[in-house]
Amino acid sequence: MEEKIRSNRKNGMPVLLLTVVLYVAAVIGCIFGGIALDSGSSPVLLVVSIIWLCIGWIPLCGLKVLKPQEALVLTLFGKYVGTLRGEGFYFVNPFCTSVNPAAKTHLNQSGDVDGGTPKGFAFSINKGATQAEAVSKKISLKVMTLNNSRQKINDCLGNPVEIGIAVMWRVTDTAKAVFNVDNYKEYLSLQCDSALRNIVRLYPYDVAPNIDTTGDGQADEGSLRGSSEVVASRIRDEIQQRVADAGLEIIEARITYLAYAPEIAAVMLQRQQASAIIDARKMIVDGAVGMVEMALERLNENQVVELDEERKAAMVSNLLVVLCGNHDTQPIVNTGSLY
Repeated sequence: MEEKIRSNRKNGMPVLLLTVVLYVAAVIGCIFGGIALDSGSSPVLLVVSIIWLCIGWIPLCGLKVLKPQEALVLTLFGKYVGTLRGEGFYFVNPFCTSVNPAAKTHLNQSGDVDGGTPKGFAFSINKGATQAEAVSKKISLKVMTLNNSRQKINDCLGNPVEIGIAVMWRVTDTAKAVFNVDNYKEYLSLQCDSALRNIVRLYPYDVAPNIDTTGDGQADEGSLRGSSEVVASRIRDEIQQRVADAGLEIIEARITYLAYAPEIAAVMLQRQQASAIIDARKMIVDGAVGMVEMALERLNENQVVELDEERKAAMVSNLLVVLCGNHDTQPIVNTGSLY
């Protein structure tokens, strides 16, 4: 199915004015026709005026108003005849009907679809009051955002993580969006969920050894937490491949929420804390060894005191204890001889 852009002139206002003028003329014709009928003249004027009053509203059904970034898909007795694009007041065949199967779908989260309401009206409950609003069959061409609900997915290591994405998208081909899929909004939401699962399961939450996330056969440092831009780009490409037949363009995809699932969050937090403690201890030990080496070199260069190997070992041990300890040391003053 290919989109056909109708190059209709914006004749809505002339047709509206003409219809109103003809209605006024029909009313006047009824008056003068009735007078003429009483005088024995032909009833043709009266009959024509009455017929127009009965069917003159039909051209009004062909009047269509479009705002900027809106489109209208038209069918005539089931056949696709074209799409109106661009703002303006149009006049089309009065028997043409507009089609938009996703008109009643509210694209907030996956599954947020209005079902079971009569065609032509959407019902919403707001603070206990039921409001009925006419459903528009127009298709928005604006950039829209799909914020799907968070999903619980296992990463490549089997750890359950919760992740949510926001997808910026728009309709580029109205014919494909309306006729190639049943409901392009629902279709987009479901494809986003599927693509998200396919990509997330290729990555660990955090950097892990011997994990190939790119598929080139070599281990890399890709992760959901550290490579969010790369992951979002792959999710966008995956979604675009799936929704191309529906006439949709995926502009951007972003990760809006990422965390371990609640059942393992506490354990993973302890693991991260332990890793941080180990890294901190390693840094402290490296710094302490460097300080001890510097102290011994300075003492040796300035010939402040001469120490044998046993005393050097004792001094190194004491300095490492002081520098690597968690608590402040208690000084001990030796008032006797060094030996």
